[in-house]
Amino acid sequence: MANHKSSAKRARQTIRRQARNINVTSTTKTFEKKVLKALENKSAKDAVAALTEFTSKIMSAVSKGVIKKATASRKVSRLSTRVSALTK
Repeated sequence: MANHKSSAKRARQTIRRQARNINVTSTTKTFEKKVLKALENKSAKDAVAALTEFTSKIMSAVSKGVIKKATASRKVSRLSTRVSALTK
């Protein structure tokens, strides 16, 4: 338990931020799974739509500081490579 007002406030802020970060990462993972499922079903149209949504969500997470830019770029790059291979 916090012994000072400032440390109690920091603890409250941490709880709020942690809840937000968990929500953002969970949403990002859900959209990533949608892309993977579309790839698994070999549905090019669904895969492209899901990839667009995923890219938007993951870059939003980057702007909020939840994940790093390089991690997001790597995930988008790997998925887009697979989607483009499916559309050919």
